[in-house]
Amino acid sequence: MMYVLLALATLLLSYANGANDNFKAVATIYGSSTLSYRRALALATVAQILGSIASVVLAGALLAKFTGQGLVGPDTLADGRFIVAVALGAGATVLLATRIGLPISTTHSIIGGLVGAGVALSPNGVAWASLGAVFLLPLLISPFLAFAIAATLYPMARHVRRRLGIDEVTCLCVGKEVAPVAITSDGALVVTKTGLSLTVEQAQNCQRRYSGSVLGISAQGAIDSLHLTSGLSLGFARGLNDTPKIMALLLASGSIGVNPSLGLVVVAVMMALGGILHSRRMAITLGQRITEMNRGQGFVANIVASALVIGATLLGSPVSTTHVATGSIFGIGLWTRRAHWGVVGQIVAAWIVTLPIAALLASLAAITLKAF
Repeated sequence: MMYVLLALATLLLSYANGANDNFKAVATIYGSSTLSYRRALALATVAQILGSIASVVLAGALLAKFTGQGLVGPDTLADGRFIVAVALGAGATVLLATRIGLPISTTHSIIGGLVGAGVALSPNGVAWASLGAVFLLPLLISPFLAFAIAATLYPMARHVRRRLGIDEVTCLCVGKEVAPVAITSDGALVVTKTGLSLTVEQAQNCQRRYSGSVLGISAQGAIDSLHLTSGLSLGFARGLNDTPKIMALLLASGSIGVNPSLGLVVVAVMMALGGILHSRRMAITLGQRITEMNRGQGFVANIVASALVIGATLLGSPVSTTHVATGSIFGIGLWTRRAHWGVVGQIVAAWIVTLPIAALLASLAAITLKAF
């Protein structure tokens, strides 16, 4: 019976993780209209699966941390009810946030689940010092680091672009033809070549593009290619970082035999499935509600987030892909002054309550399981 509950709870958590997290890798690609929703989602799915596969080789240190060793005692760790309660609490928390449309951290949810289930099954068995030093410190620092790096790197990148003679222009795209437009003092848009004014409905279809070239390569084409590559990199980083955390729950209890290869395939597939079926709300929140962003800005946000997540994963440091990716978008929004701070406040509030809610739900699950 415990085998079945463990399998179902892990499937729930994997699915919830994909639903809330997969699209984060391509949020800037979708938000800047580089790709449509479906194509961006396909890119994110492929990248996540590649990262999940690579985690077998590259993320061993991170997997070891999330088995719960050092945070709870060996007796609690060997109790199958503990692992099931952790997965149920974390999965339910992430699914709830996904339904609301708020990006939260699966990492925070799992840590909250570990603590809540641990306290429920062994009130004096949680190593609180280990919780702060090993888990919470990297999680608290990483989003601020992403925010600071993105806010610093973007103006530097913009300065280099301008020195290379690459200008950003507002344009109306009709088929394959790009028609630059000028913005008048009263906010009206006028087609530069013909002098025709655009109505409000037409103005909504205008995009910002880069003019000029570098070494004979179109600036817009180069930025688009770099932006897509950065999204692939961030999706890879997400799969690399999140898969071992969920796999760790399957491997945590020596009394529950799980084939690691089979477990990896199941986790990776369920993460992909969750993203495919339930990413729409995350796409709107991350791609459109936080800040308006062009393709160059999206590239900077993605490359900062992917570098931090991959580096932390290789070091075995538990960071949240959600916090890092969203923190870098916040950094861009701060500099461009286009951030919607009401939405930012909602997301930060969701981050704050993630861990206690997951702990509460996992504790209730563990208490329920103890009664049977």
